Amino acid sequence: RAVRARRNPAPAVSADGAVSDAVVRSQPQPQGPAGQRPAPAAPRKEPNAWGQAVAAVAVFAALGAALWLGPNLLPSGDNSSPRAPSCPSGEDEELPSAYTGASRAVTGGQLCEALNRTDLARLLGTPTETATVVSGTSDTALMTDGKIARPEAEVRFDTYTVNVSATYNELSIAQYVKLMEFGEETDVKPLSVLGRPAVLSSDHTMSIDLGSGGSGGPVGQGPPARTLTVALDGNDPGGYYEITVWSTSGALPDDGALVDIAETVLPTVPEQAV
Repeated sequence: RAVRARRNPAPAVSADGAVSDAVVRSQPQPQGPAGQRPAPAAPRKEPNAWGQAVAAVAVFAALGAALWLGPNLLPSGDNSSPRAPSCPSGEDEELPSAYTGASRAVTGGQLCEALNRTDLARLLGTPTETATVVSGTSDTALMTDGKIARPEAEVRFDTYTVNVSATYNELSIAQYVKLMEFGEETDVKPLSVLGRPAVLSSDHTMSIDLGSGGSGGPVGQGPPARTLTVALDGNDPGGYYEITVWSTSGALPDDGALVDIAETVLPTVPEQAV
């Protein structure tokens, strides 16, 4: 027993039965929950590079769409650009009796609607200009005692003025050309437009001096004008359209411009009974 006691010494007990402090301090003390080591923190998740790229592309696409659609969706603050005038409605216009007898006669308002096009300035070779004055009247031909319907329309630009009229008589283009030859007209050029007989001719406009009081004055010769006369249809039974262009400076567009105007405007003119 003495040998075992030496090998496995028991804690010393004092006389009053208390265990020796030295022995108690020498034994390891168990650690409770408060003494446990903290668990290692979860690793921080790095942002996805592909996700960032997609988000950046979406932002740029949204900005581009806003810049492109902005001028169309938002009201424009610039109202300085001139607007082209519109044609008179002609709703209260009283037509002469000559229009009742002409089966295909149109009104001056209808001619104005056909002529007052957004591309008319381009056809004249002045694409940046805007019409300043437009008009349409339903009159009768001169020296016919009000028996021949002759509606007309006019569109005025800074450079050129364009007039379109329709005369519902029995004069064919062939007869019209003979009258020009009889009158020793110059610069006459027969041709075909829209499959119809036509003729180009030159003349001068009239100049009227109204005077300071606004009363009628002497009639003089105005600037030169170029006119394209086209039959109402291909059979040339009588009646014709006239497209006349002139300018205050005396300059004229080339004949191709008048042909382009005729081929663009005339197919849009309604032909109906009034």
